Amino acid sequence: MGLSAKHQGTILYRLNTYIFPSIGKRHIARLEAQDILAIVKPIEAKGNNETSRRVLQIINQVFRYAVIRGKAKHNITADLHGALSPRKVTHRAAVLEKEKVGQLLGAIDDYAGYFPLVCALKLAPMLFVRPTELRCATWQEFDLDAGEWRIPSERMKMRRTHIVPLSHQALTILRELKKFSGDGHYLFPSTRTETRPISDATMLNALRRMGYQKQEMSVHGFRSIASTLLNELGYNRDWIERQLAHGDSNGVRAAYNYAEYLPERKKMMQEWSDYLDGLRDKGEH
Repeated sequence: MGLSAKHQGTILYRLNTYIFPSIGKRHIARLEAQDILAIVKPIEAKGNNETSRRVLQIINQVFRYAVIRGKAKHNITADLHGALSPRKVTHRAAVLEKEKVGQLLGAIDDYAGYFPLVCALKLAPMLFVRPTELRCATWQEFDLDAGEWRIPSERMKMRRTHIVPLSHQALTILRELKKFSGDGHYLFPSTRTETRPISDATMLNALRRMGYQKQEMSVHGFRSIASTLLNELGYNRDWIERQLAHGDSNGVRAAYNYAEYLPERKKMMQEWSDYLDGLRDKGEH
């Protein structure tokens, strides 16, 4: 699977900015661990922890290739494990109590705003894809007759095609939305131009207008809700993880098994939408 043009550009930028000026003209076999640390530690010292890890990752990939081609005997980046500060885990705000989830769903139903935005908010808890995957959805990715949404690999975080089974409730929303934006490219076009989708801030601001503060709920939080409650409901963890499109330890297997557990996932997704309906009904009483 090839890298997207954007990702290729990012890698080239980091090579030109951080790596080539320091070691670009030196033979890879003569480099030592301290040479690599001299590149990544100053980046980390400036607070750019994620960038420092990404730069080290690029150097590691170059060394792996060099070892395979016989240009270097040892991948010295392997000796640098633990040299950089560990990644800080970011916990995305989400309401996880069943009663509060029902109230959130009710608030979304009552939200009066831009129709595509309302549809995106209603679909977010049902489909629990990543916010960018939802916002940038295009009509050509959908087969409403088959009840499937196939997100191409270039739009996925893990660069693997992802199938999202569509429940009856999701299909009803999508068919209504198609009357509004079906002649265009995006499901959820921006209010300013049909050539761009709505922004993450647009969805986030809608949650804030509903009264949900930063520490209470985020757009990404719909994934946390689904993961938490589906596990509590006793669904097979492999089905849930596949539907969340989380990484597989066996990347090759995952790349070709995007349809894995599909019959089970279709059943789970329909039951999940039914369950959300129940929570919404309870929240209204």
